Amino acid sequence: MRYDEHFKELCGALEGAGAFLVVADKKGRVNLMTIGWAQLGVIWGEPVMSVLVRPSRHTHALLETATHFSVCVPRRGELEKELAFCGTKSGRDYDKARACALTLKDGASGVKYIDGCALVYQCELYGRAPLARGSLAPAALKKYYEPAETPHTLYFGKVLKAENFL
Repeated sequence: MRYDEHFKELCGALEGAGAFLVVADKKGRVNLMTIGWAQLGVIWGEPVMSVLVRPSRHTHALLETATHFSVCVPRRGELEKELAFCGTKSGRDYDKARACALTLKDGASGVKYIDGCALVYQCELYGRAPLARGSLAPAALKKYYEPAETPHTLYFGKVLKAENFL
């Protein structure tokens, strides 16, 4: 499918229960994290999926050395318990794919993704930008960050393949 073909469904998931961010470390161990913030569009003339991850998260450390990631969107009403688990437990302490009985598959260029999701965006890490407190709206700072907390890092992924399993 074209990367932007199911944008409405992606936004619906992000506004609802979320989506899975999947990233593997250098040894191939996979971590899943639930996300509710992402962007999809064109940057540098390429289709790009951007995700935001807090520096305190295990996934952040993995993304710092990763080459790829995927965003996997379950069908509405499905995998909600798994999304809740992956959004509240750390990959430092759990193999979340195993704990949730989720099956991982190999995608483009070795990207790992979750089998059975409605939409899958397989991405090559294309850049990163730490967000600075001074560049954020005061209302966003107040709502989403503690006074001494470091804001998210924005990771840019060039969409290598977008798949629709609706």
